[in-house]
Amino acid sequence: MTQIVVTQVRSAIGAKPKARGALRALGLGKIGRSHTLPDRPEIRGMLRKVSHLITVHEIPGEVGDAETA
Repeated sequence: MTQIVVTQVRSAIGAKPKARGALRALGLGKIGRSHTLPDRPEIRGMLRKVSHLITVHEIPGEVGDAETA
């Protein structure tokens, strides 16, 4: 599974309450703090909400990572 590294680069001061809540849910809260998260739709939605406050880098998953049936 692909991982995402999210880093907060701007302050949440003056941001809307839902954006501040999304930052807390992502494990951020201070400028420069980073967190590694799985690449899932609900995480992507939170990233879209606070895209002006963060930077995102993807870490590709391993080749043998996929499950086979």
